[in-house]
Amino acid sequence: MTELLDTTTRALRRIAIGQQVKGRLPGVAAGVARHGKLIWNDGIGSADLTEPDRAPGPDDQFLIASNTKTFTAVMIMQLRDEGRLTLDDTLDQHLPEVTHPGITIRQMLSHSSGMQREPVGDIWDKLVMPDRAELFAGLVEAERVHLPHHLWHYSNLMYNLLGEVIARLDGTEWSAALQRRLLDPLELRRTSVGFDDGPRSQCYYVPPYSDVPVTEPVFDLKASAPCGALASTLTDLATWSGFVADPDPEILSPDTLEEMCQPQIVMDVERWQGAMGLGFFLIRSGHRVYAGHTGGMPGQISGLFTDRESGTGGAVLMNSTSAPDPAAFAIELAEHVIDHDPEEQEVWRPGTTVPEEYAELLGTWYTEGSPHVFSVRDGRLEARSPKLPDHKPSSVFEKVGEDLYRTVAGRERGELLRVTRDESGAVLKLNWATYLVTREPLPFGVQP
Repeated sequence: MTELLDTTTRALRRIAIGQQVKGRLPGVAAGVARHGKLIWNDGIGSADLTEPDRAPGPDDQFLIASNTKTFTAVMIMQLRDEGRLTLDDTLDQHLPEVTHPGITIRQMLSHSSGMQREPVGDIWDKLVMPDRAELFAGLVEAERVHLPHHLWHYSNLMYNLLGEVIARLDGTEWSAALQRRLLDPLELRRTSVGFDDGPRSQCYYVPPYSDVPVTEPVFDLKASAPCGALASTLTDLATWSGFVADPDPEILSPDTLEEMCQPQIVMDVERWQGAMGLGFFLIRSGHRVYAGHTGGMPGQISGLFTDRESGTGGAVLMNSTSAPDPAAFAIELAEHVIDHDPEEQEVWRPGTTVPEEYAELLGTWYTEGSPHVFSVRDGRLEARSPKLPDHKPSSVFEKVGEDLYRTVAGRERGELLRVTRDESGAVLKLNWATYLVTREPLPFGVQP
């Protein structure tokens, strides 16, 4: 475990105790991960009130509920990358029984389909979830309560059906696909559909007018498993946090994970502090954006959020139906470590060569009346405006042809940079995203 300052660990414990007291939680397991490893964890209160002095540990299972959706979303994106579906496919292309036209995979992942929240029936009243036959039978009555993309409207129903898409394309159960695609490759040994036989936290409800907890029921989610059936531990969630920050390309392309963390629709239209990606909540805290999810089942509340830039994630597992905001709690832990106990900055090391083809491109160029400095770092061509704020990335270019480069990061990402030479072979001008780039500042319409 990476050493943290004593002041950091004391502050983290104070945060966790404060939330436990404020939320009247029988128990809480809290942790901070960095690059997929727990660097701090603590247990406050009791995992099981029959053993009141045993605090929840990093290997105690809790139901992580809707954090399950991030696993389901990653599997959908694996299938996309395999060419077996597209995000603009409609649901009925894969599930012909679905009679609601026009629902796309992208809408389902981002909760922008407008479909109702839950499967048909009072399932949270009776705690009896539909099996697959009942799920599809109820679809006839399911309502589209909003126009697609009109607003963010959370839908467990849509994630149930995403699980069915995975099952049909893989020719197996959703749980078996999950085991093969994610749990085994990532060695998530204590992440399972429902509780396994190892140590776990009990489920409680603390009534508002007394301090005597009541045990909550544990039940089978059946066809709703893909939206919320998983149980996990702090140790396993630290690994998942590391995957979200920097995925193994053998499991999921880093570019695909980045795509999943691009905003699709605003969740918090009042203050614009939260957006929805493809399966991930994107929550702003100051100048950082954390990717993750929350989860809630009777007696168990969870939150896991990761700052992908630093690889730091906060995780909270609470054994009470009514609990503090798990997103705010998890982010507060991660934020404290990043702010007060960050990793050492990587030492700058000199480069060894400047590619000959870049020699004439280095220095200051002008476009749209403003300067951009072209330079080489680690053998790659970059461009940066002197006006660009420090937190914004430089533009980075990759060669795609003779005197032709693709912008792969920063401003104009995806656009081409074209080099034009005169009859002697000297560089005459550049065109970046078609805009003229010259050594001297020129007004529009004037050629060098």
